[in-house]
Amino acid sequence: MSLFPVRSFVRRNSRTTDAQKRALSQLWAQYGLNLTEQPLDLNAAFGRDAEKHLEIGFGRGDALRYFAQQFPQHDYIGIDIHLPGAGTLLRQLDDDGSYNVRIFTEDAIKVLTQSIAPHSLDRVYVLFPDPWHKKRHHKRRLVQTPFVDLIASRLKIGGEFHLATDWEHYAWQMLETIEPHPDFRNLMGPRCFTPRNRVDRPITKFEQRGHCLGHSVWDLRYVRR
Repeated sequence: MSLFPVRSFVRRNSRTTDAQKRALSQLWAQYGLNLTEQPLDLNAAFGRDAEKHLEIGFGRGDALRYFAQQFPQHDYIGIDIHLPGAGTLLRQLDDDGSYNVRIFTEDAIKVLTQSIAPHSLDRVYVLFPDPWHKKRHHKRRLVQTPFVDLIASRLKIGGEFHLATDWEHYAWQMLETIEPHPDFRNLMGPRCFTPRNRVDRPITKFEQRGHCLGHSVWDLRYVRR
């Protein structure tokens, strides 16, 4: 039986524009990665040996684009199933001349399980995942113990796991799930969230939307023991 019997995402029926389709078609060879049955050689995929950071659920790519520009010494991998956002990101990366981003448009669990080797990542971001805010849907939330186990297996010792959400209930669920995990230590101290001035990430569309709704934002940063 799969460790992840309930999917944490749904494929939205967002329309992919002609420009996004062209970007996906014309730029995929440069920026795209395909699901594999064996772990990829990530250094070969980027053509260099550098830290590898991965974002799960990049949306429109606001954070990935920021990281690529601000930290060109690092390589970034994005995973998201929604093609319109992927097409938009590819156009922006091409306009920026960025070379240090690759993306998957597949289920993140499949990518992590099949295509990412154990202990190969220096940092993993999960920024504003779907909160599945209705109580009956909480079982669909991504951040649960089997997922945390999988992240721990893919991070190097000393690697970082950074999460953020604007849903307080989900923030506390994240903390209660990760805090007792034997492979992670909270960088801010036991049961502490990370102040906004102690994180280096852009304000994404989802964070802006949360602010408009009057939501606070909670960040968590853990290091792989």
